[in-house]
Amino acid sequence: MTGNFAITIGRQLGSGGREIGKKIAEELGIAFYDKELLQIASRESGLGKEFFEEMDEKKSHSIFGGLLNLQNTFSDEFYTNYYLSNETLFKIQSDVIRNLAERESCLFLGRCADYVLKDSPRCLNIFISADPEERIRRTAALRQVSETKAREIIIKTDKKRAEYYRFYSNKTWGAAESYHLCINSSVLGIEETAAFLLRFIRQKFGL
Repeated sequence: MTGNFAITIGRQLGSGGREIGKKIAEELGIAFYDKELLQIASRESGLGKEFFEEMDEKKSHSIFGGLLNLQNTFSDEFYTNYYLSNETLFKIQSDVIRNLAERESCLFLGRCADYVLKDSPRCLNIFISADPEERIRRTAALRQVSETKAREIIIKTDKKRAEYYRFYSNKTWGAAESYHLCINSSVLGIEETAAFLLRFIRQKFGL
């Protein structure tokens, strides 16, 4: 990663993390990768994008939380193949992340990019949270659902992201020790949080 730098952002649903990440990438003139990683991994591996979408952290159902139940329900061979299959897909996605970080400065949203790039000296790992009420309001507005439904979506999404992160990194999603910087976007708002992070990033990388 000589000369390049990478920023990874983990975020709670409704925290504005994606919007903040986009603003930072645009301001710094670097690449922004979210769902684009699935398309690149699909293209470079020759596998269909649906394979990567099935293991994506944002899926509404979990392929991680029920692994122990799967082992009890199906044969050991089924469990082993299931596990290895997803490990292989994760490795392909991880290789894509590392290759992109080698090639250019970029910002990655989610997908355990902080863990994948743990050995990269010029990588900054950020986690963005927000107050529950604000997360509910933002999610309800963005998805055009009731606040009750938004709360349900948030609970389910948080659970899936935490499972995904723990499964592959063996670390705790959202815990301060898993990142370089954790910030609550409700304190400053989306625009000012992005501005604060930009100052932090520029100082960190000497930009």
